[in-house]
Amino acid sequence: MEILWFYIAVVLSISDAFHSRIMWSVFADFYILLAGLIQKMVSSNITLWMVHEGLEAIFHFFILSIIFLSWEIGILGATIHLVIDMYHELSGMKLNPLQHRALHFSLESIFFILILSAT
Repeated sequence: MEILWFYIAVVLSISDAFHSRIMWSVFADFYILLAGLIQKMVSSNITLWMVHEGLEAIFHFFILSIIFLSWEIGILGATIHLVIDMYHELSGMKLNPLQHRALHFSLESIFFILILSAT
């Protein structure tokens, strides 16, 4: 295991920051249009948000799978990131960007420490 858990959590943090930057800086217009199209298809804001989180998880899956050459790490990383995002949003936690990143990094690190120590 060594410190693989740390590298995974760092790459997931960078991937999350990269996702935000690329979607809201480079593809902002496309992202807004895509959200409008999805909104028309699902006709519910909560479903739209869940689709957004699912698409973000797919993005993280690809990044982690490519960097670590492991689809298992990609699936686990994307899943834990999705669960944390959904939980803190549904629980009503108000987090500033630093708190958001710290929450993700801490919980994702603990998750991967547990997973990798079991193997």
